Amino acid sequence: MKTSSLLSSLVFATAVSAAVTPVMVPPVTPRSIEALKRSTVSEIWDAIESAASCAACEAVLTLLQVVAHLGNDDFVDVITEICILAGIEDTDVCEGSIALEGPIIAHDLRSMSIGSHTSEVFCAYVFGLCSLPAVRSYSVPFPSAKPATSRPASSGKTPIQVVHFSDIHVDRFYETGASYNCTKNICCRPYTTADAPGNNDYPAGAYGNHACDSPVTLEESLYSAAKTIAPDAAFTIFTGDVVEGAIWLVNETEVTTDLQDAYAMMASYGLPTVYGVVGNHDTAPVNSWPPADIDTTISSQWAYDTLSSAWAQWIGSSDAATADTNPGAYSAVTGNLRIISINTNMYYEENFWLYAATMETDPSGQLAWLVDELQAAETAGQRVWLLGHMPMGSSNTLYDGSNYFQQIVDRYEATIAALFFGHTHKDEFEVAYSDYTARSAANAIAMSYIAPALTPTSGMPAFRVYSVDPFTYGVLDVVTYAADMSSPTYDTNGPVWTKYYSAKEAYGPLVGVDPSDTAAELTPAFWHNLTEVLLTNQTAFDEYYARKSRGYDVSSCTGDCVTSEVCLLQSAEAQYNCWTPSVGIHFSKRDEGSDGHKHDECEPSLTKRLFHHIRASAEKK
Repeated sequence: MKTSSLLSSLVFATAVSAAVTPVMVPPVTPRSIEALKRSTVSEIWDAIESAASCAACEAVLTLLQVVAHLGNDDFVDVITEICILAGIEDTDVCEGSIALEGPIIAHDLRSMSIGSHTSEVFCAYVFGLCSLPAVRSYSVPFPSAKPATSRPASSGKTPIQVVHFSDIHVDRFYETGASYNCTKNICCRPYTTADAPGNNDYPAGAYGNHACDSPVTLEESLYSAAKTIAPDAAFTIFTGDVVEGAIWLVNETEVTTDLQDAYAMMASYGLPTVYGVVGNHDTAPVNSWPPADIDTTISSQWAYDTLSSAWAQWIGSSDAATADTNPGAYSAVTGNLRIISINTNMYYEENFWLYAATMETDPSGQLAWLVDELQAAETAGQRVWLLGHMPMGSSNTLYDGSNYFQQIVDRYEATIAALFFGHTHKDEFEVAYSDYTARSAANAIAMSYIAPALTPTSGMPAFRVYSVDPFTYGVLDVVTYAADMSSPTYDTNGPVWTKYYSAKEAYGPLVGVDPSDTAAELTPAFWHNLTEVLLTNQTAFDEYYARKSRGYDVSSCTGDCVTSEVCLLQSAEAQYNCWTPSVGIHFSKRDEGSDGHKHDECEPSLTKRLFHHIRASAEKK
């Protein structure tokens, strides 16, 4: 690897800083630091471009680590210059995004031991050049042995309804008439005079566009439709992400206002008790959720304070206070159902605070708290709904955290009625098994329901209404409602929310369940049997695949694509989802393709996309 004499000396000095023999290096002066920064830009670029192995990735980390030791400002300057040269985003996006996430990555690098478990995981997710290491063995402690009980049978009583929506991503700066064909990842704003209303050939409508996050008008339409379609709903679940995706501009003031406005509007439309969760976008910088043991001045406590204050109107001040001090997690009881909301950002690969010198087994002690809550529910004879933002089998989930979470789900399978997530922006599900080496209907133990998004960026706006057994709280049906943005009257008359499909009606006949049997639960076995049908019935698979985006921009998926997609559905634990790191993921602004939940539909880290872009560009040469 080619390096300047000064950089070579500093790299060597960093690598052997603990050695007994003194190392002679040139004196580091402000002038030499500036020279180092200028030379390092091209050297890091060359190193990333030529990197083709895990060892090469770790060599790149060594270069980055040297710059991180110069300080946050110098690190940000270097990565920003690389971003601008790469041309993956406009200059202002590079400057804004790197200024926000750069100090967190520099913090990681300063404490990281190159060649360690942490650096290997970092290289896998951020560069796509290392294989993900095996799960570090850890047995979650439980206060009692697993009882010989099973899921209760449906009661046959009149079902209740529950509304579920997710990823609203409300852009309060959306302007009708602003260009939807801009140079940013999120449009419909007057970034320039040419983008302003009346000055462009691509005017955005009043109710949203697929190149933009949700205008307030679309948010209002959602709440109104939910109240109209399910007027007697028992309660509402919202699985996170209020804040829009112009992440280079988002700050604490905006996030606070966004969160307050959204939850206030939900209340004003009379939605029944809303149980919310912490989304990865619901802070600034985006994805920044430092665990309690991390020593940093970049705190997200203000976001927890804001959320707990907003939730208190529904869950009470006592439970809301728990969320304020327990990384956004809380537990609340309604009837014989305990609803537990967890902060999945503690296991999210783009929460860069997690890449500590020794990665924590249980960040902020959330898993231990979750075990206590589930044990309390089991002891009390309650059923549980587990809510989170990111599905725990997603490729965005760190293997270790996913495995430890799976142990908890396995232990309390008879208590957990279902799990609910968002984040992918797609209409999906995940099945959990007691044995992933022999997945079957017999050992399918839990269901994760993954809701589609309101934001139009990856499909038609949608929400769900669940039909639920009032005694067992098992899910009896899932009905998705969507607004067809291709309707010729959409821009003038606004969204018309119609029934898109019923899971029981669409999938019941495929697996031998009578759709008219309203008391039949959609059990984990039901969903496993559906995955087996999707593997062999291309027509059924095509219909499922189109529903993921509510019929928007549907690509072809056959052969290995089908196999990979079904593997994702059969994997509520991340290490079994058939996804492997590779370069080229997230390397362009919008061309991310339709590939299940192999990628994060929420706006990804710019630093991550930058490194992937340089490697992907090199491979194309």
